[in-house]
Amino acid sequence: WDEAKAKAPARNRRTDNVSKLTMSEPAHTLDIMSRPPGWAVVVALIGNGQEINTGEAGLEEWGRVLPQFGWSAVAAPRALGGPDATQRLAQEHPAWLTIDPDLDLTMPIRSLRTDQSAAWVDAVLRGGSAAAARAIAEDVAEFPFFLTRELEEMRRALQHFARGNRRPGLLRSSGAKRLRADGLGPEVTSKEVPDWFLRRWPDVRGSDALEVAATEYACQGLELDVAGLAWGGDFIRGDAVWLARRFAGSDWQMDRKEFDFVRNTYRVLLTRARGETVIWVPRGDAADCTRWPPQFDAIAEYLTACGARPLPQFTPALQTEPALLL
Repeated sequence: WDEAKAKAPARNRRTDNVSKLTMSEPAHTLDIMSRPPGWAVVVALIGNGQEINTGEAGLEEWGRVLPQFGWSAVAAPRALGGPDATQRLAQEHPAWLTIDPDLDLTMPIRSLRTDQSAAWVDAVLRGGSAAAARAIAEDVAEFPFFLTRELEEMRRALQHFARGNRRPGLLRSSGAKRLRADGLGPEVTSKEVPDWFLRRWPDVRGSDALEVAATEYACQGLELDVAGLAWGGDFIRGDAVWLARRFAGSDWQMDRKEFDFVRNTYRVLLTRARGETVIWVPRGDAADCTRWPPQFDAIAEYLTACGARPLPQFTPALQTEPALLL
């Protein structure tokens, strides 16, 4: 059971639909698995910090329902050490829980460049001092996070990094509504996701056409070889902190209630790439109050302070056609 943490009934932020479940998914799972005679085992793979829907209750929900259904559990030590309550299986060490260090999956296998990518992303999204994130970045020989202020430069970089059969793609937050003014309007719909991940250029439906971006809902749990993240106005810098916003009507509104979900959205987007991630922070427009340049400048300055690298100068390819054996 991968990422099993939705708490129902709840309203999904993406579809605005109310779940038909009468209990949480963990509760339904344990209820169903308790019915056969004898015994049963449920294996739950839990990745913390990626709850992007109102109603995703995190690891805490498993800890709530396990004793209710009379189950015992075996978990890694980190199941009790999350930074907030929703990321902890229990507040203490209950009798029904056995701790086994061998269950801790400590070796990340997504990132090819470094096993410190997730740690850097976490340090960046904490939003305080940039020193912790920079220390991680400086300790990695080929740090895979780059920053640019130009959309076309990001596209060129993705094409450069996507050598051979590597798959690039554009990503954006579903709340980044004003990216359309910078030339990145459409997003991948749910019906288009299979084509986006499986088709290849010259099929324009594929991700490597670099025409439409996938949101957190389209790419959560999936991967790209190279990712281009378009940073939106829904997650900006305040006074040494991150601020979440939502676009309503003709302007942005602060959204403190949904802060964790917006932050986790960017956590999902920043951790989709096996290789390089190129972050594009738009320059904004002084004539448009919804794209105020100082807000985007502050984002770019903070990411740079955290260790995001400037893009190198790429040498244009001398041959644009594929090399063929005749």
